[in-house]
Amino acid sequence: MEYQGTSSGGTTSTKDAPKDARDWSHLFSAESASRKHSVMQAMHAILAKPGIRSLGPGAPSTEYFPFYGIDFEVGSTDAFETVGKKIPDTTTSIHVGKHDSTTGTSIYDLAIGLQYGLGTGSKQLLKFLTEHIQLIHNPPYRNWQTILSAGNTSAFEIVLRMLGQTGEHLLVEQHTYATVFETGLPLGYKFTQVRMDKDGLLPEDLDLVLSTWDESARGGKKPRLLYTIPTGHNPTGITQPLPRRQAIYRVAQKHDLFILEDDPYYFIQMPTYHPGGAVTVTTAQITSVEKYAETLVPSYLRLDTDGRVLRMDSFSKIIAPGARMGWVTASEQVIERMVRAHEVSVQNPSGFSQIALFKLLHDSWGHLGFVKWLAHLQGEYTKRRDGLFEACDAFLPREIVSWVPPTSGFFAWISVDWMQHPQAGSKSTLQIEKEVYDAAIECGALVVPGSWFLPDEGRGGMEGVFFRMTYAAASAEDVREAIRRLGMTLRGIFKLETAGGILESRL
Repeated sequence: MEYQGTSSGGTTSTKDAPKDARDWSHLFSAESASRKHSVMQAMHAILAKPGIRSLGPGAPSTEYFPFYGIDFEVGSTDAFETVGKKIPDTTTSIHVGKHDSTTGTSIYDLAIGLQYGLGTGSKQLLKFLTEHIQLIHNPPYRNWQTILSAGNTSAFEIVLRMLGQTGEHLLVEQHTYATVFETGLPLGYKFTQVRMDKDGLLPEDLDLVLSTWDESARGGKKPRLLYTIPTGHNPTGITQPLPRRQAIYRVAQKHDLFILEDDPYYFIQMPTYHPGGAVTVTTAQITSVEKYAETLVPSYLRLDTDGRVLRMDSFSKIIAPGARMGWVTASEQVIERMVRAHEVSVQNPSGFSQIALFKLLHDSWGHLGFVKWLAHLQGEYTKRRDGLFEACDAFLPREIVSWVPPTSGFFAWISVDWMQHPQAGSKSTLQIEKEVYDAAIECGALVVPGSWFLPDEGRGGMEGVFFRMTYAAASAEDVREAIRRLGMTLRGIFKLETAGGILESRL
C-alpha cells in the first residue's frame, strides 16, 4: 500500500507514515484468536505459481458458467447534473465478457468474478478501493489494510464476534441504530449509552463514564469498544464536527478504547439548511479527488495515529443496497482476523456485484468520476432534505415540536414536548410516543419512534419523545403530505389548533 494521495490533512504516502498500528491482540475473542488459515484458501497462492497443473481446489470449471456476457448502461460522468429525469441524456455502455482477461480487454471478467474468491474480496476491485481510502482518508500510520465486506451489517456482526467477549459492555450513542442491539444482544453484549448534544456524542460524558466505571455496579468490566455513527447519525442525523471527533479520539487514547466507525452516510454531507434552498457544489466544480476530499469532515480513520479505528464503508447508500457490499479498513493485524472469519462465513461478496462495481468504478468512472457521482448525490439529497424541512416549517406545531436540520445523511430527528400532553401527569413518555405513532399511522403517515433506538426500546424510561423521519426515497409530494398529516395528528393529540383551522390555510 504505497499509493500517493492527499486528504484534508495534506499529502503523505502510507510508506512515509510515522509508525505502525498498535498491537490489538488483547481485544480478540477466544473464537477469533483460535481461527487458523483456511487450508483450502491457502491453495490460491500455489495456483498463482507458473507451471502449476492444478488438481487441488474443488472449484467448478468456468467452461460451464452459463454467462457469456453482461451489458450495463450507466450514467456518464458528464450527465450527473441531469435533473428530474429517470434516465440521463448521456449514458455509457459497459460490456463484461467471460474471458476478457484472456483477450486483454480487461483485467477482470466473468470467469474470474463468478469463481470462488478470497476472503479479502477480488484483488481488482480491492486495489481501486485501497487507492480510494488513501485518496480520501490517508490513514496516518503505515500498516493499514482494506478488504471487501458483504455490507456493514455483516461486517459489524463479524467484528463483534472478533473483538469482544460475552458479557462485555459496548459503548454507544444515547440513541443508535436498532440493528446494533439486535446484533449484539444475542452475542451476549451489554450496552452503555453515552449522552449526546447537537454535535453528537459528548466526550466529557464518555470520559466520565469510563473514569467512574464500577465493575460491580455495572455488572461487567470497563468497556474496550466504542461504536459510533459519526456522519449523518442514525437516527438523529447529527454529524460530529472535527473538533468533536478530535476530542473523542483523545478520550479513546486516554482509556485505550478501540473505535468502530460505522459511516455509510459519509459521502452524503450537505450544506446548512436554508429555507428556499441551500447552495450546493456542482459536479463541474469537482476538478480533483483531492479538492473533493477537502470538502468533507475528516473521518476517524483520517485522525487515527494508533490504528485504534476500524472503519466500515458501504455501497448501500451511494450505489445500491442490493449490491450487498462494503469495505472495511483497519490495521493489518485486525483485518487478518476478519479475513479468517470471512473464509468460513461469507467468503467474499457476490461475484456479480463485484464485477458490476469494478466495471462501473474502475473501467468507466475512475476515481474522479466516482467523487463526481458522490457530489451529485450530495446535491440531490440536499434538495430532498430541504423539501422535508420546508414542510416541517409549514405544518408542524412549533409550540411542541423542535428540530435541527442535519448536514449529512438521510434522517430528520424531531423532539416532541411531551410535558404539554393533556395527560402528561398520568401517561409515560413511552405511552405518549405510542399514542402519536399509532395515530399518525391511522392518519396515513409513518414515522419511526425514538424508543426503537434504545437498548430496551424505552421500557426502562425515556428522557423525551422523539421520532425519526427520512427524506431519502419518498417523492417531494409524499414528504409534504406525510408531514402535513403528522402535524394534524400532533395538533389533535395535544389539543392545539384543529386540523381544519390555520393548518389547512397553509396548504
